Amino acid sequence: MQYAPPWHLHNGLLMTIYTAIRLSRKWEDATIETEPTYQEHIFVGANEVPIFGKYAVPENAKGTIVGTYGITGDLDNQWFLKILGRKAFAKGYAVVLFDWRAHGKTAELSPALTSDGLYEGEDFIRIASGAKQLGCPAPFWLTGYSLGGQLALWGIKAGEDVDNWGQELGITASDIAGGAVICPSVDSNRSLTYLVKDELGRFLEKSIARELKKLARKIAQIHPEAINAEAVERANSIWGFDNELTIAKLGFASVEEYYDASCPLYFLPHLQKPTLIIYAADDPMFDPTIIADLEKIAKDNEAISLVLTKYGGHVGYVSSKACQNQFGDRDRWWAWNRFFEWIEKK
Repeated sequence: MQYAPPWHLHNGLLMTIYTAIRLSRKWEDATIETEPTYQEHIFVGANEVPIFGKYAVPENAKGTIVGTYGITGDLDNQWFLKILGRKAFAKGYAVVLFDWRAHGKTAELSPALTSDGLYEGEDFIRIASGAKQLGCPAPFWLTGYSLGGQLALWGIKAGEDVDNWGQELGITASDIAGGAVICPSVDSNRSLTYLVKDELGRFLEKSIARELKKLARKIAQIHPEAINAEAVERANSIWGFDNELTIAKLGFASVEEYYDASCPLYFLPHLQKPTLIIYAADDPMFDPTIIADLEKIAKDNEAISLVLTKYGGHVGYVSSKACQNQFGDRDRWWAWNRFFEWIEKK
């Protein structure tokens, strides 16, 4: 069986724009599950960075799902993540959702900037540890989409050797079951170069850059001692954001060096915990040459389950009625349905 979108979304760019603009306003009409009653909590991430999150625990929870979103947004407006929370709770999982570094309420708590996984991987495990103390049971599954998928992959990596670096956390490597990611960023150097090659790609990049600039301005306003407001105004692209604000604090000489260091492609061949990667061949955000690398990694590493689809766009995966019937899905959220299908088999 293969994923199939509605006929008018057989184009990755159209799917991406449709989900970002139209579905963001009417997603609840297509969602069956109701919102859990969340409790807010401030977790403690790597280097003692406070991280805002929320959690919900159903009766007799059979495990916990820890997730976050992509390059921009916050817990209040990331509807795709809200669908995950609803589905997880309805299926009997505890769920923990969080604003990652420099986003949402976490940005209000700390001036710590993003590191594309270098610290966020440990954040995932420390959040799981904190959630365990709050009553969220193992096994823990880590997830995210887009850049959040990259962060979750780093979390899976960090979870594999938490027994070596996090003995005081009260969580073990066996508590971390694995993870599943949707349209993850896995090679920023290649994909960003690819993205800005044509006019439509530059349009997508500029729209993301504008949101990053809003984010940076907010942090500079809240934490003026930590963020240079002039540098924020110079940051007019994704590359510029990292060049002006990120790399110096992380000790890198260039953005390219930073992207190379945070690239998951280098450690994916060595992951040992079960990892599902859902990836669309027509994703307009990423360099298509990455697909061959993912296919080889999945072929050589049995821990990696790659679901490569012809269509889907970037974090789209709206299914047609025929596709829903074929898979026995109750709704159109194909990728999250495959996510739960996979972890419940595991």
